[in-house]
Amino acid sequence: MLETGIKCRLTETVTEEKTADSAGSGDLRVYATPAMIALMEKTALTSVAKHLEGGMTTVGTLINVAHTSASPIGATITCESELVEIDRRRLVFKVTAYDNAGEIGSGTHERFIVDRDKFSIKTNLKFDNK
Repeated sequence: MLETGIKCRLTETVTEEKTADSAGSGDLRVYATPAMIALMEKTALTSVAKHLEGGMTTVGTLINVAHTSASPIGATITCESELVEIDRRRLVFKVTAYDNAGEIGSGTHERFIVDRDKFSIKTNLKFDNK
């Protein structure tokens, strides 16, 4: 059952593939903002996955975060999420990322609960009807 307060923590290591230079979001070899956002989304998704009914998942719809500190290749990034609001199918998470030296980013992330099959069919129909 979904309840506010559900938390999750995931970690990853900054590799060459996760740098701004590789992601195309900058030209420095530091942890990319898109990589941090992906980890935040994954952490939120993971936190509620086991609480959903069969065939259901969540999709990200909104993210509002600040990336406030750079992290070098080799740094360990830890992301924490907490479910802070439930409004029917809309879930709001507080997300925070840290490296070995402290906080590197934080904000909020919104996800919606969807039926996997219905969502896929609806998405594919967008292009089948043209």
